[in-house]
Amino acid sequence: MDNPSTEINTVRRQLMSLVRPKKLKILVVDDEPDNLDLLYRTFRRDFHVLKADSGMNALEILATEGEVAVIISDQRMPEMKGTEFLSKTVPQFPDTVRIILTGFTDIEDLVEAINAGQVYKYITKPWDPGELKAVVQRAAETYDLLKQRTEELRCANAQMALLTVLVEVTQAATSLEETLTPIATAFSDSFGSDGCILQLIEGNTLVTTQGSYSHEGILENWLSQDPLATEAIATGKIQLSSNILKDQKLASVPHYQQTGVQAHLVIPIAYRNQVMGVLSLQWKEPYTLRDDELKLIHLSVELVAIALTSSRRHPTTV
Repeated sequence: MDNPSTEINTVRRQLMSLVRPKKLKILVVDDEPDNLDLLYRTFRRDFHVLKADSGMNALEILATEGEVAVIISDQRMPEMKGTEFLSKTVPQFPDTVRIILTGFTDIEDLVEAINAGQVYKYITKPWDPGELKAVVQRAAETYDLLKQRTEELRCANAQMALLTVLVEVTQAATSLEETLTPIATAFSDSFGSDGCILQLIEGNTLVTTQGSYSHEGILENWLSQDPLATEAIATGKIQLSSNILKDQKLASVPHYQQTGVQAHLVIPIAYRNQVMGVLSLQWKEPYTLRDDELKLIHLSVELVAIALTSSRRHPTTV
């Protein structure tokens, strides 16, 4: 196989060509229509802006839309103060950054909200548009950093869990065949796929020995007729389609239409340039792999290759 770093970079370029950066979502809340429209116009070019004219309506929007990067709320609103509304968003959306707009001096509420970590910053009315845009931009960057660190921790835990499972499975198995389904299950769980197949190869031909996992219980194996699997075996390189419906080469392939698989990754399992098997990860929705996921797949597949080689050479007896 090619150098893993080179192959990862190639796949990354393919993925980046399919993905457009999305605007972060922010929510603006104000009971005065003119202020609400002004806030919307101020940020619509840089963000996907949601707007609400009360705290209750804002909570309903969050229940429907999910997490937003930044909330900008007026303080003095009927029925519910801005600080009260913001406090209700903290348990479900702890990473969201909250900004309060106030046109009067209400020190006790603001100090309490800030000390409780519910408010990132307060802006006095009438606000300066340039200052407010700068504050919101910094708030969005803070949100991005929080999400990045959270994701890095999640990825680190997922990596450790996957590698631990692979080591445990290969050490405990009494036969080569016994390792395949647990390995397929571990990969599917780690990358959130709807299905995973680990199938062995002899003489560049898929054989019946395989392990598979599916959330639906039964997973049809059509890899012998799959163009990506065929290419992966022939070239020894990763093959993927992140959005099969938009892939001219695959959109009309019968098994994709029949099974509803919309994203497919096939990675060859090789030891000393000899392809021993393929790993197929399948998703029912378009799916984009991050750099860290690609690196983890390479590392894990190398471990699988070593384990399969060891099992073939030194089968465990009982």
